[in-house]
Amino acid sequence: MKPFLERLKDEILIFDGAMGTMLYEKGIFINACYDSVNLTNPALVQGIHEAYIRAGVDVVETNTFGANSIKLGAYGLAAQMEEMNARAVDLVKNARATAGREGNCFIAGSIGPITAPGQLWQRRFEESAGAAYAEQARILSENGVDLIILETFVHIEELLFAAERVKSVCALPVAGSIVPLEPQDEDALAATIGKLEKISACPHIEVAGINCGIGPASAAELLERARPHVTKPFLVMPNAGTPRLVDGRTMYMNSPEYFSSYAKRFRRLGADAVGGCCGTTPEQLAEAARGLKVEKAISRRGLTVSVKAGVREQTAVPPAQKSKLGAKLAAGQTVAIVELVPPRSCDLGPVIEKAALCAKNGVDAVNLPDGPRASSRISSLITAVEIERNAKIETILHYCCRDRNVISMQSDLLGAYTAGLRNILAITGDPPKLGEYPSATGVFDVDAVGLCQAIRSLNHGIDLAGNALPQPTAIVIGVGLNPCALSPEYELRHYGDKVKAGAEFVITQPVFNPEALLSFLDAAEVEWGKLPVIAGVWPLTSYKNAEFMQNEVPGVEIPQEIMDRMARAVGKEEGAACGIQIAREMIRAIRSRVAGFQVSAPFGRVELALEILTEP
Repeated sequence: MKPFLERLKDEILIFDGAMGTMLYEKGIFINACYDSVNLTNPALVQGIHEAYIRAGVDVVETNTFGANSIKLGAYGLAAQMEEMNARAVDLVKNARATAGREGNCFIAGSIGPITAPGQLWQRRFEESAGAAYAEQARILSENGVDLIILETFVHIEELLFAAERVKSVCALPVAGSIVPLEPQDEDALAATIGKLEKISACPHIEVAGINCGIGPASAAELLERARPHVTKPFLVMPNAGTPRLVDGRTMYMNSPEYFSSYAKRFRRLGADAVGGCCGTTPEQLAEAARGLKVEKAISRRGLTVSVKAGVREQTAVPPAQKSKLGAKLAAGQTVAIVELVPPRSCDLGPVIEKAALCAKNGVDAVNLPDGPRASSRISSLITAVEIERNAKIETILHYCCRDRNVISMQSDLLGAYTAGLRNILAITGDPPKLGEYPSATGVFDVDAVGLCQAIRSLNHGIDLAGNALPQPTAIVIGVGLNPCALSPEYELRHYGDKVKAGAEFVITQPVFNPEALLSFLDAAEVEWGKLPVIAGVWPLTSYKNAEFMQNEVPGVEIPQEIMDRMARAVGKEEGAACGIQIAREMIRAIRSRVAGFQVSAPFGRVELALEILTEP
């Protein structure tokens, strides 16, 4: 098994969820020593571990949060400390073996703070606490854990001290996690971020994190603000949500889908590892693991074509000679594009009529998404061929990596070119989990960068096996761009990879924040030069539509000011009018910096898109 820190560099890892609240739900009294259950009812603890492992988590914590000599002394169990910790590790190992996951599931030795809730950390504790931390870490290490997690610390001084004592007895990676303050104001945010900065600077800690204290929504808000201040991998383990008292029991009412949606959001905000704390369950972690597993498959993957001996690249056709769109972009003329979604049925008549209406109104091309939001629709490739044949307008074919391996990709690309299609937008594709077929698997042999490389290779007369083609293709290569990405630095690097892979034009996600787009373009042009950028424009139709775009469409960020404007619009007509006005404002604000606009036709209402594009 690859070491923990190496795996963490390659992919997001999923930690398990709560142990204490799970034991409570199964009848262990609140005043009991939960660590002693390793000895008194080991089958119960092992069963909880096994449930998390079968849920698909990558890291399981030992049931040793309070299993140090000081905390156990309060129960009169200090003499059993070593046995309790050793047994805890064995229970995870047994659960891992039963679930068949020995080779790909890490064991984290859990160590909690010595101080009690509300108790201040004082230097006079250092001698006894230092010995307790070192002793527990040594036992966990000797029994085979893969890392130590110092979790649920309130006092940063105690956490840093504990990390130093752990490292004095073992060389295992250490994750240091604090209980964050609710990010309700700037002072609370600053206090938590300050602690995380100290963790990030500590030489004895490899992973910084937050756990307990807050639910998923607050954790996402905190992560977004704190991530730029933390240079180390970031672990996020929130509570299930706000607890409620039901018949004398503390219950967490949030669904697995709710927790999973935030787990994916954590990833997009820059988390390197995600898990759960109080109230989270194997069901919630299973849903999160399934969603994140798909997203892990979309990690950046390029493509290397090994050209065979004697094979030489042919000179590629310049974009201006590939298509009408390519020629207009090369000439610096403003382009107008309308996005139409292929139908769910086999009746292409309506979409062809809409495309013909676009052609009649001077639109340069119709943009066709490829299974948007992982939906199953008629093939966008077939739709593009029929539109070009019957509506006499060029298309931009979205082609995503989700559903095909590189063999079928090459077949489709050659087939599309043979059928007369000349403009392709290379995209990675929404993961299946986002759509109506959550059990479907994604292929993702390559991502958008690899797809660009594949098209570029075909344009130079070389297939993906390195063989010479009798005739090169002449496809204009487009790529997507999210100028409002939660991590602009990542998006800028990824955009640069696409440029280097052969991108010739860009279409952005719908723009609702002109300043963010212009700022991104400034940075991109300095770093990677200037490509024709076609700005995406989405005419909102209602506040509900705005909420859907904001919460459900990856890569779309709508400023609160616009959300408020849409909320004030009453009725469908007023909502649509407000959306059109906002779209026109976006166009005016960025017109001087972009090569044109792609306007979506919400709910198939192509007249809205045309109304925006034909504004004087």
